[in-house]
Amino acid sequence: MTQFRKSPNSATAKYKADKRGSRAEFWASVVLRLKGYQILRRNYRVPVGEIDLIARRGKVLAFVEVKYRAQTSAAQTAARNQQWQRIERAASTFVGRHRSLQDKLWRFDVMACAPRAWPKHIEDAWRPR
Repeated sequence: MTQFRKSPNSATAKYKADKRGSRAEFWASVVLRLKGYQILRRNYRVPVGEIDLIARRGKVLAFVEVKYRAQTSAAQTAARNQQWQRIERAASTFVGRHRSLQDKLWRFDVMACAPRAWPKHIEDAWRPR
């Protein structure tokens, strides 16, 4: 009987990565709440894109991309321009559906997460052109 080995990209590896990402998003939301933000939505998904966390503090509406890597420095630069554009489209959809938020100032942030390190909040990490 032939046995099949699981590849590194198997369902188990994806499950573990999803679990790490979920944990990172949880800790990122804790940091934001400690900083006075109200978490409006987690894992907001629409056909044009997705946003890990949507948070509000005062007049600021923060669309937060959570990145988990082996080192915080690697997580800080992990989001690429194409990904930010998808986040921007999702943000437009979100605000369009929530009229009470249309007067808020938008900001695109990163929460850089790594093992055994407090998440690092990078405000205004990206700006639309």
